[in-house]
Amino acid sequence: MSDVPPPPRPRQDNGTPPPQREPRLTDDLVMGLRFFSRLPTGDRPFEAPDLGRIAIGLAFTSVVIGFGPALLMLLGAWAGLPAYFAATLGVMLMLAATGAMPDDALADAADGLIGGATIERRLEIMKDSRHGTYGVAALGLYLMFRITALGALLAVNPLAAGGVWLAATVVARAGSLWLSLELPNAREGGASAAVGRVPRQAFWIGAGFATLCCLVLAAPFTSIVAVVLALLAAAGVALAWSTACRRLIGGQTGDLIGALHALIEVAVLTILLLFA
Repeated sequence: MSDVPPPPRPRQDNGTPPPQREPRLTDDLVMGLRFFSRLPTGDRPFEAPDLGRIAIGLAFTSVVIGFGPALLMLLGAWAGLPAYFAATLGVMLMLAATGAMPDDALADAADGLIGGATIERRLEIMKDSRHGTYGVAALGLYLMFRITALGALLAVNPLAAGGVWLAATVVARAGSLWLSLELPNAREGGASAAVGRVPRQAFWIGAGFATLCCLVLAAPFTSIVAVVLALLAAAGVALAWSTACRRLIGGQTGDLIGALHALIEVAVLTILLLFA
């Protein structure tokens, strides 16, 4: 995502800029893709990220981000590749599509929250780009959770694996913004502070879209009850994580939001796997 500001808008004959067009959902989708992924988004003018706008359409952004990895995983399974190998291919492409943002955030959060004794030290560790033992362990477990869950589903029903994974990533990315709603910024100048706090209305609209997407993607392969339980698990993880972050950090950072994405994804996959 470029940091070059957009060119000035053309002026009308009287020397005043023309009225600015109201943002559309497609504009918010592009903004979300540029913030949460490395996918190409065309030559639309750059807009500074606004979490309030991103949150509303984040479920659809997540479907776009996850579609390629899920499709590659399905094509690998249908081509006759072993299920766990195909699942690994899908997770690999997801890492490329997202720039490994949730993965890196989980590792940073694990190092900071477990390895630091004070709020200042925890924040200092999380800001360090190097990963320690706790971070590497958390990252390895996160990769293993996804690959084994998806591989097990692929061996039984490839379409179910694709739908369940997409549903889990949609709920995880939308649910991770709960931290921005619930807690203040823990530091100034970080990625979370730069995009602002998510407004309550925007969060709940986005959560509604995420719930609808989860039902459409996962319920045909599991059940309505499974989806409800998965959403309750996601809510429980979000509440527990926000409580821990409040106690250990006193606020939220981009790493803590990304880590919540990873935790919710694992929780949702676990519940849906039980019913698939």
